[in-house]
Amino acid sequence: MTHRYCRRLGFISRCAILIAAFVAPSARATGIALPPKATEALDRIYGGDPDAAIVIAHGIEQEQPEHPLGYLIESEADWWKRYCVACEIKYGILEAWRHTKGAGDSDYLALTAKVTALAEAQLAKSETAEMHTYAGLGWALQVRVYALRGDNRYAARAGVNGRTEMLAALRIDPDMADATAALGIYNYYVDTLSPLVKMLRVFMGIPGGDKQLGIKQMEIGMNQGSFLAVDIRFILARSLRTYDQKYEQALSVAEPLVARYPQNPIFVLLLGNLNAELGRNQKAAAYFHAVQNTAIRDSACASRVDDLANSLLSALH
Repeated sequence: MTHRYCRRLGFISRCAILIAAFVAPSARATGIALPPKATEALDRIYGGDPDAAIVIAHGIEQEQPEHPLGYLIESEADWWKRYCVACEIKYGILEAWRHTKGAGDSDYLALTAKVTALAEAQLAKSETAEMHTYAGLGWALQVRVYALRGDNRYAARAGVNGRTEMLAALRIDPDMADATAALGIYNYYVDTLSPLVKMLRVFMGIPGGDKQLGIKQMEIGMNQGSFLAVDIRFILARSLRTYDQKYEQALSVAEPLVARYPQNPIFVLLLGNLNAELGRNQKAAAYFHAVQNTAIRDSACASRVDDLANSLLSALH
């Protein structure tokens, strides 16, 4: 075997390794490192008590004022309070449909911007995959509110900025599951745009997406991520229901949410909604009745959930 051939073979092997790193899901993918307090706060959010999570987040902020984690958790908790109140039923689907600008939007956006700013300050000192992921998550949390109130241009800009940060994270650590998950959301939703909007996307310079790749990336995130694991599972279940009408698949994705967090009324309502779409009215009714019997600490969310459960029960009959 000649020396030139060996060098060429070595070059091809290195290329294959690099391609595999970006294409094949890693068996050892992990999310950002979370201390016990952060994990507890996330469990409080998804367990249906975001206010308790905000208290924990404030404690983290006091202990580490220059770190984005506490502010990220507070933003996530605030979003879930907003999402619950924004939910309504259209076309038989339970979702937070488009709303006008709401009270507190500016405070929420300022908080998410602080997440990104603190991460960028840390990146200026030392570039890490984790801080790029934090910066991207700050942008991702902004997308939620902009999309909810129909500010599509701002939502697109925040989404592209978040995508850039996640790609930077994966260049440093291809196994960063939370970054992979966030890219999955981008790839899925950009590929679901209508043909007209896709054409406008090209003129606006917004990178394209790939729905099937997005689903695979979200699956990695929900199974191997840390901060985004629960969120991504919820988002994927809703996406499969709303955009693909794959109710059975969406149900299998969503069921672990209720198994782990039976006190979260939004998760329970989602399972009821999916069973109703599948014609399993008795099972759907059981979920809706369970929500009516759930004690919810947030009064605004409690009132909204009760109305939703009543409406969904009436629709079954």
